[in-house]
Amino acid sequence: MPQDGVGSVAGGGARLLGLVIDLVLAALVTAMFVRPNLQDPAMMQTFNQWSVVVWAIITVVSAAFFGFTPGMGAVGIRVARLDGASMVGLWRAVVRTALTFVIIPAAVRNADGRSWLDRLTGTVVIRMR
Repeated sequence: MPQDGVGSVAGGGARLLGLVIDLVLAALVTAMFVRPNLQDPAMMQTFNQWSVVVWAIITVVSAAFFGFTPGMGAVGIRVARLDGASMVGLWRAVVRTALTFVIIPAAVRNADGRSWLDRLTGTVVIRMR
């Protein structure tokens, strides 16, 4: 893989920004169906739970079939399989999403910039531009 530019391993900052964009998008989509009320803790708990479900659906579907989430696309990164296959696939997307939810496997990276979830699923997050 190249050291920098298109096709190089994406940095942690771009990955984090992509995740934040996806979380905001999930909250906005959820707000169209569940009205958040900051004064009502029970309602906010319901809102947050639905936001996580929406985030998981957005992440799994878009990563499995397109190789990137809306947030990843916005920051110019995507998930690629190490074996060269064109699609990430459903099981890899589900595992990546579940491990991202746990946070630690997504945050801990080795010397080549791949996180635990990348190594477990045979993927790498690369720059598109």
